Amino acid sequence: MRNDKQNIIVDITFQFALDIISFTELLNTNGKYVLANQLLRSGTSIGANVREAQNAESKADFIHKMKIAAKEVDESKYWLELIKHSDNYPFDETLFDQIQSIEKILSKIISTSKKGVVK
Repeated sequence: MRNDKQNIIVDITFQFALDIISFTELLNTNGKYVLANQLLRSGTSIGANVREAQNAESKADFIHKMKIAAKEVDESKYWLELIKHSDNYPFDETLFDQIQSIEKILSKIISTSKKGVVK
């Protein structure tokens, strides 16, 4: 099922992972290690799962991997919200904007991919 042409969700989740790496380095610099580590894991996992979905063995496998990416989006949003509402934590609103866009795109990909799939 491999497709090597330009893919917007692959590109934006890769960029988001890079942005998360930079932001979590800032958190670490400020001694905020626990949330930095949690956000680093979930935020970079989104793109890893999207990339893995590009090599799916079937449409059902593709949907499954994209759903895992969507779960990682939800977890990342949780960590970002905690950081935003915690005292003495730096926050980057653009990360929240990015993840909301990713969430919408993933949701659309999953719902479109489900059409015609027999359960």
